[in-house]
Amino acid sequence: MYKFMVVTDPDTAAGFRLAGVEVIEVNTPDQAKKAIPELLFRDDTGIIAINEDFMQVLDDKVMARIEKTYRPIIIPIPIRRKGAPGLSYIERLLQRAIGYNIVVRR
Repeated sequence: MYKFMVVTDPDTAAGFRLAGVEVIEVNTPDQAKKAIPELLFRDDTGIIAINEDFMQVLDDKVMARIEKTYRPIIIPIPIRRKGAPGLSYIERLLQRAIGYNIVVRR
């Protein structure tokens, strides 16, 4: 049976642990850069959710591996920026999902 794992910062890790998910806590993008490639080659890993900030620091070789593999499935976790309004967060999610910037107006 494959595991669902999360690579995230300590502030977010507690919530995932409460949900019963195996969490790898990293404090810096450099720590994530070292931890993520090891997870890609584990036989028991099925899905890896990674803090989106940590995805941005991965080198081209690791990103190519992520794009070519069917297992594990890599899911970036959108992180809400401190002090950023909620609307811009939603706009970023929409842009990532459909590839276009949609302006949400009330």
